[in-house]
Amino acid sequence: MASDSRASVVSDRPDLSDLSSTTEAVEAARNRAVAQLRELVAERKVAPWQAAGFLERFDEHFPALLELFRRTYGSGEKAAVVVVEMGAQLASAWAQRPAELRAVDDTRGEDPEWYLRPTEVGGVCYIDRWAGDLAGLRSRIPYLRELGLTYLHVMPPFKVPAGNSDGGYAVSSYRELRPDLGTMAELADTAGELREAGISLVVDFVLNHTASDHKWAQRAKAGDPEFEELYWIYPDREMPDAFERTTREIFPDDHPGSFTPVAADDPRWVWTTFHDFQWDLNWTNPRVLALMAQEMLFLANQGAEVLRLDAVAFLWKQLGTTCESLPQAHWIVQILNRVCRIAAPATIFKSEAIVHPDEVVQYVHPDECQISYNPLQMALTWEALATRKATLLDDALAERHELPAGTAWVNYVRSHDDIGWTFSDEDAARHGIDGYGHRRFLNDFYTGRFEGSFADGVAFQYNPRTGDARVCGTTASLAGTRTEPELGVRRVLLAHGIAFSTGGLPLIYLGDELAQTNDEDWAQDPDQAGDARWAHRPRFPEAAFEQRLDRSSVPGQVYAGLRHMLAVHAAAPELDGADLIGFDAGSEHLVAYQRPGLDPEGRPSVILCLANVSEESVRVEALTLSGFEPEATSLLAEQDTALDLSQGLEVGPLETLWLRVRAR
Repeated sequence: MASDSRASVVSDRPDLSDLSSTTEAVEAARNRAVAQLRELVAERKVAPWQAAGFLERFDEHFPALLELFRRTYGSGEKAAVVVVEMGAQLASAWAQRPAELRAVDDTRGEDPEWYLRPTEVGGVCYIDRWAGDLAGLRSRIPYLRELGLTYLHVMPPFKVPAGNSDGGYAVSSYRELRPDLGTMAELADTAGELREAGISLVVDFVLNHTASDHKWAQRAKAGDPEFEELYWIYPDREMPDAFERTTREIFPDDHPGSFTPVAADDPRWVWTTFHDFQWDLNWTNPRVLALMAQEMLFLANQGAEVLRLDAVAFLWKQLGTTCESLPQAHWIVQILNRVCRIAAPATIFKSEAIVHPDEVVQYVHPDECQISYNPLQMALTWEALATRKATLLDDALAERHELPAGTAWVNYVRSHDDIGWTFSDEDAARHGIDGYGHRRFLNDFYTGRFEGSFADGVAFQYNPRTGDARVCGTTASLAGTRTEPELGVRRVLLAHGIAFSTGGLPLIYLGDELAQTNDEDWAQDPDQAGDARWAHRPRFPEAAFEQRLDRSSVPGQVYAGLRHMLAVHAAAPELDGADLIGFDAGSEHLVAYQRPGLDPEGRPSVILCLANVSEESVRVEALTLSGFEPEATSLLAEQDTALDLSQGLEVGPLETLWLRVRAR
C-alpha cells in the first residue's frame, strides 16, 4: 500500500449526502476501502503489495460502477450511503478470498478468455441425484476426467424449504448447504479438488428471489419495515392488480398472476414471479444490491469460478411494462460484474435469460455476462429434428449467432429445465410458419400426442387459457432411443455435434452421455408430483455406466460417439473462438455452417459442418462445394478420411460431418 500515495491518508471529510460529484463519491468509497485495508495489513491478513493490487483494480473499475449505480438508483442520500460503504465491503470480501483463489485470479488475468478454448467442455448435474452428496461427487472426479470435462455446474446445493423447492431455486440461505449434501466448507474443498483436476466449479446465484423462509423474508413477514422494503409487498390488491395488467404468468399451475398472499391469514400480497414460496427481491432498493453483492462474493470465495445468474431478465419491475429485460436489469448485472472485477476477478457470469432471441444477446458482453446459455439454438435443434427441416436453425446460426468479442455461448442440447420454444415469430413468418401453431405442433410431437412421433417427452405447465406449454425429457427420451434405438442414437449424437461445433462452451447434462432415459417414477414423490421436470432429472444410471464401454449397447454407442466428437473438437483449432459463417448446402434437410480458422499446422482452413436432420440420405452437389478446394478431410470418421468434393457429397440419414476444407 505504501507504493500508492493516495492510500497514505484517509480523508476526514464526512460521509456524502449525495453522489452528485464523481470525484468525491469515488474518494469517499476508496477511503473506506483504504481504512479496511490498513486494518488487514496491520493484522497481517494481507500483504501491502496485495492491498496495492486491490486498489489498482478499485481505481480501474469503481468509477464505472459508480456511474452505473447513479444511472440505476439516482444520486440521493440513500444511494450515497450504499456506495460509500461498498468500498469497505469490497475490501473485506477480497481479504477473505483464499490464497489459492487469488492465484487463480492472477492466472485468469493472463488468460481472460479461457472459456473460448476448444478444450473446454462443461457438465451439469444435481449433486444428490448424480452422486448422493459432495463426498460422492468427489469420488466421481476420475469419471469427469475420463469424459473430458473442464467445467462442472452443480445445481443449487443451498439450504431450501422442506418439500417443493423448485429444484433448489428457492434459496433459504446462500451461506448454508442442504445438510444431506454436506457443508459449505466441504463445497469449498470440493471446488479445490475439482480445480486440481482441471475442472472449474459453477454454481447458481439465484438473485431474482429468495425462499419465503429466508431470514430476510421472515423479518418482512413479521412486519419489519426495513425488511419489507427488500421485497415487493403491498397491503392490498391495488398495486398487484395494476402490475398484473402487463406481466405474464410463468407457472400458471402454481398460481395465476404475479402475486400471492404473504400468508393465508395475512392481507398483504408479495410478488412471486415463479412459485408462491419464492419471493421476488426489490432491486429498486439499493440495499438489496449491497446485500446480494456480499452473498455473491461469499460464493465466489468458496471457489465458484462461474456464477450462473438465474432468471436475470426479471430483476427490475416497473409499472406499465412486462417487467422483463428492462434496462435497469442490465445495469445491475454490470454493477455486479465490476464488483467481481475488483474483489474476485477470476469469477465470470453465465446468463440465464430464456426470453426473445433479440433480448438474450443483450445480456452478453465482457462487462455484463461473459457467457450465456444459447436457448434459441437448443430449441431449434429439436425443432429441426421434429420437422426434418433445418430452415429455422440455419437462419438462426447465420443471423443470430454472433456475439461481442470476448464472450461465448454455452451450447447445450437440454438442461435441468423444460424446453420452451423461444424462436422469433418474425423469423418463422418469413417462411410461412405460424409461430403459435408451430409451438402447439412441437409440444404435441415431443409429448407423444402427434402420430408418428419418435419422442417420449412430458408436457410441463400447460396453460389452457393461452395454450402455452413446454416440454420435459432427457435427450435420449426426446430423441427416441426407446422407440427406434439406432435412429435415436444418431439423433443424440447429431444434436450434440451441433452443440459441440457451433462455437462456444459445449455443455452436457450428465447422464445424457450414457443415453439415460426419463425417470418413469418421477411423479411418485409427492414433493415432485406437480413438476414434470423431475422426469428428466433421474438418478445416476448405474447400469448404463457399466455398459459405457460396450459398443453393442445404446449407452456404449452414445458414450463412444460423444467422446470421439469431444476428442476431435479439442484437436481442431478452427473450433477455437466463436466465428461462424452460414453455408447454403442446397437442401432444407441440412444444417450447414463454416468454422474458419487455422489448422493444426497454422494454415488458413475451414471446418464445414453438415448435419442431416432427416432419415433419408441427402446429396450435396459438386457445384455447391465448388468454393472449396476438392481435397477435404472428414474429421469424424474413425480415422481422418480423404474426400474429393469435386464428386459431390452424400450425407447419410441423421449423419453429422465435420470436413476440413480450404477456400479456393
